[in-house]
Amino acid sequence: MPASAARAARVEALFARLRQANPQPRSELLFRNPFELLVAVVLSAQSTDAGVNKATPGLFALAPTPQAMLELGEQGVAERIRTIGLYRTKAHNVVALSRLLVERHQGQVPSSREALEALPGVGRKTANVVLNVAFGQPTLAVDTHVLRVAQRLGLARGKTPLQVEQELSRVVPADYAHDAHHWLILHGRHVCKARRPECWRCALSDLCPYRPKTPPPR
Repeated sequence: MPASAARAARVEALFARLRQANPQPRSELLFRNPFELLVAVVLSAQSTDAGVNKATPGLFALAPTPQAMLELGEQGVAERIRTIGLYRTKAHNVVALSRLLVERHQGQVPSSREALEALPGVGRKTANVVLNVAFGQPTLAVDTHVLRVAQRLGLARGKTPLQVEQELSRVVPADYAHDAHHWLILHGRHVCKARRPECWRCALSDLCPYRPKTPPPR
């Protein structure tokens, strides 16, 4: 079998196993609508989803829409997300993006990358998450987990999130594209961990070129 065909077969097998283990992967952030998703992803930068989920229910109870968030104000937002890292900067961005949603988009989250990335605090990764989760687009959001797992699995060699996103877009089969970043994020968060990957319980171990494989703890 030619090398390119063998690689394609291995990638297909990797994602088939990930789908079998988790047929309908979902973001671990808590949200009820596209606006809450957008805010939660902005708040999650350099923070954990678990930490964000502790703060957002109280915030979203008071401000479930851009107009309500704008009325709550920067200080009001900051008071409710104090447990999240960089909370003052994030509060500023959340209120600023809410203002633009009201002024430019009739209070709705836009479904285009250009419009999303024009919002304060929204970069390419955040836009990719919103486009994927809220609007069903097959985008690949590359965070530290995806970057690490893609490199370890031999799916991408890039050193930057954009390089890895571009490489993954070329190799991930179309049938798996929509859920690919969810599977890779969750795999990196719960199995293929940064300091010590749990190779002994990994369903992808025999397909993964990462060495040395880690043994089970004693």
